[in-house]
Amino acid sequence: MSNAMQGQYSESFIQMLRSEKYYSPHTCSNYSRDLENFARFLLERDVSHWPKVNYLLVSGYAAHRFRNGLKSRSIQRELSSIRSFYQHLIRQGLVKSNPAKEVRAPKSEQRLPKICDTEQIEQLLHSGNNNDPLFIRDLAIFELIYSSGLRLAELVGIDLGDIDLAQKQLIVTGKGNKTRYLPVGAKAISAIRRWLNIRSGCVRDHGENALFLSKQGKRISARNVQSRLNRLVARQSLGQHLSPHTLRHSFATHLLESSGDLRAVQELLGHADISTTQIYTHLDFQHLAKVYDAAHPRAKRRS
Repeated sequence: MSNAMQGQYSESFIQMLRSEKYYSPHTCSNYSRDLENFARFLLERDVSHWPKVNYLLVSGYAAHRFRNGLKSRSIQRELSSIRSFYQHLIRQGLVKSNPAKEVRAPKSEQRLPKICDTEQIEQLLHSGNNNDPLFIRDLAIFELIYSSGLRLAELVGIDLGDIDLAQKQLIVTGKGNKTRYLPVGAKAISAIRRWLNIRSGCVRDHGENALFLSKQGKRISARNVQSRLNRLVARQSLGQHLSPHTLRHSFATHLLESSGDLRAVQELLGHADISTTQIYTHLDFQHLAKVYDAAHPRAKRRS
């Protein structure tokens, strides 16, 4: 650990544990190691002073440790060490709040869904010269799921008026009937434009407003989307089973790895795990779009 992160703060904390709380040498060693691990994580993100740590950094650290195989119980112990350390800093008047206060370790029984790497995404969504209308529709569907991290139910519920191609954004209705605005990447916009050019040929009822239609001209079903993804996987010779959720989780993982902005990713996904406040209370759409444009591997939007 660097001197900037170690310093007298953590040393005085460990000394307090020994002299005031009478913790054993083994327990003090554990606390010291936990802080060293956290400090290493911070330094890799150019954070070199304890007072600069915030909630997102601590929650990001917990997620980082979980992704690297650490058990929930061990992560919870590390978070306890960090919380205790910051309580010490508060008593010393060095910080005003505890950034680890509300952070909880991920549950060990939750298995991370399978993801695709960016090369597999490229292979899956390679259009080639195929002009089959259903193939064109399928590419637009799966480009959009990966582009904006959509749930399957959100995807099939999209109407023509929900997407603004000029502004490259989309409104979806998620769980709890909550709506959110999402940026849409250039690859997805191009694929959707291509689909819209031929959509009229699939229409049976001109009152049907669904963006994506089945072969029968009705709103496409969730089961049909999964079936078409299976067909696309076989066509593109990926040799593995994928679900629409795999694309959604790949979106989240790739964006988080590129941006490091856990809050923005959760906002884009429509999750309320970090905060009890509603979507966009702390981050407005412009910030989300900026993170998206800079980090998503298929966005490449021009400012």
